[in-house]
Amino acid sequence: MQARSDTTAYTLAGLNLIQQALSIFDRDLRLVLVNRRMQTMFALPDTLCAPGTSFDRVIRHLAARGEYGPIEDLEDFVRVRVDLARAFEPHYMERTRANGRTISVEGAPLPQGGWVTVYTDITAIKRQEALLRTRSETLTEEVLARSEQLSATNRQLAATITALQEARRQLTESEARTRATTEMMPAHIARVDETGHYTYSNNRLGDVMPGRPTDIVGLHARDALGPAYDRVGPHMDRALRGEPSRLEFTDETSGRRIRSAFTPDPLEPGVYILSQDVTEETQARVALQQTRRRELAAQMTSGLAHDFSNLLTIILGQQAKLAQMDLPPEAQASIAATQSAARRGGSLLNRIADITGPRRWTPEPLDLARFLADLRQMAGPTLPPEVSIHVDNPISAPLMIDPGMLQDALLNLLLNASAACGPVGQISITTRAVRDTWLEITVADSGPGFSADALENALTPFFTTKGAEGSGLGLAMVYDMTKLAGGSVRLSNSTAGAVVTLRLPLRTAPDLPQSGLVLLVEDSDDLRPAIRDMLTTQGFTVIEATSTDEASALIDTLDIALILSDVNLNGSQPGYVLADRHPHVPLRLMTSLPAGHPDHSKASRHAPVIAKPFDADSLSTFLSPRKTPL
Repeated sequence: MQARSDTTAYTLAGLNLIQQALSIFDRDLRLVLVNRRMQTMFALPDTLCAPGTSFDRVIRHLAARGEYGPIEDLEDFVRVRVDLARAFEPHYMERTRANGRTISVEGAPLPQGGWVTVYTDITAIKRQEALLRTRSETLTEEVLARSEQLSATNRQLAATITALQEARRQLTESEARTRATTEMMPAHIARVDETGHYTYSNNRLGDVMPGRPTDIVGLHARDALGPAYDRVGPHMDRALRGEPSRLEFTDETSGRRIRSAFTPDPLEPGVYILSQDVTEETQARVALQQTRRRELAAQMTSGLAHDFSNLLTIILGQQAKLAQMDLPPEAQASIAATQSAARRGGSLLNRIADITGPRRWTPEPLDLARFLADLRQMAGPTLPPEVSIHVDNPISAPLMIDPGMLQDALLNLLLNASAACGPVGQISITTRAVRDTWLEITVADSGPGFSADALENALTPFFTTKGAEGSGLGLAMVYDMTKLAGGSVRLSNSTAGAVVTLRLPLRTAPDLPQSGLVLLVEDSDDLRPAIRDMLTTQGFTVIEATSTDEASALIDTLDIALILSDVNLNGSQPGYVLADRHPHVPLRLMTSLPAGHPDHSKASRHAPVIAKPFDADSLSTFLSPRKTPL
């Protein structure tokens, strides 16, 4: 505050030294300041020089003293001057005062409202002009008039130049603010001219489309965008013809989903381009669309499945009665075949229920290396002895993945690959991070590969190449899983065999404390000691609560590093309410509820959930931190 006061004093002292009179009024027509020259030139009393003095008081005082010559109606004169001040315009004028002295008056508006006026005594200049007129016998009246006109024009030109300089300064500041604003936006804003070269960029192209240059002004769009130009170019050309357009596409270089808008420049040939990274939005939209499709499919099939189940039950019952009768051997064979077909029909109905029933992608921290090692061990005994599984996984950071759904999908793919290989072959599982957007998991085999028909239809439910042995739902369930996650699945062939590529949203698990005080919220007296021992073995100190209210009281008084809570707590609100009550404390949930239960779904929207029962290793993986970057 003292520094600001000193600055104001220095400013006023400097203004008092100049030869011009100066006054500044704000947007409310209140005096901001006058310098000493202003007060002496117009003989203003101190009361009219105080900040906050109204403009009409100053005008009324000057008019009453005859500053503006004879005035018939003083109040009307003041009112007109006040109205002119409210609609202030830049101006320059010269007038002769009542005391015979001539002054120039130059006014300019201020960016924040109000105006500044400078008064210069030009009496001496005017006298020199008059002396020149009287003494110059050789100069004609026309030359003298032109000289006086030129002098006045020069003064007016000087005032105009000052106003232009101020406008230029304001324009420069405005441009700087606009550029700073655009550079902060999470989007790429650019302009290209009619030749396709960038004339402006907010330097965010590399953020929206990783791998692209940042400084692109002067570059052609083809050089800046690379392969993506083939998608973008036609829309730029359309905008150059005056047609606005929009485009949403996947940038293969970065794996990002990009949405771009192309707007013609209304002033000169060119196009404004706004590009946004909508990858996460697209992933969420795909997952929501798949959920809605599943809900619709469930509504359509649930009634049919119920009726068919009843019919199959009747068939099995009747066949069981027939089997107990004294019938010829060939009849017994027909009964056995009918029972086998009915049981297979029941199994198929269960698979349909799995693929259309309520499922939700519920990610939780997952050590991918350990997960794939366990998967390999689990699938190994089901494969022929001469079929091997090779895993190549360079990702060491825990990721947010639904382990149950991913395990089901990969087991399906491994069994399909084993069937394709026959008694001898090799299956590979390869993972990689596609920049920071996708987790790509590839399952390849050494079999004959997909047929053309399979490449086109294998993801369609009930399509199978296994004849009566296949349900045609394995790859459909894999497709369903990837869509629920917001990802995609791609089928292809390599020189060695079939290739299935899964792309899932890449989300690294958040860091969790690996020491400190853990609040265990569990209402079961039998479970608490076992879970407490698991936590203390991992190096945590544990404090216990049996309800959310008791937990909140402890959180408010203690330095809690982590909350591990059951979802369902008897006589208490569900454990996931702690996420809203204490958002600053990391929360992890555990439950024995099935994945399709409404409370399980609600819990998974608040925090990662581990299914009961679990052992110490599973809990350690669930709470493991992110150790190294991808």
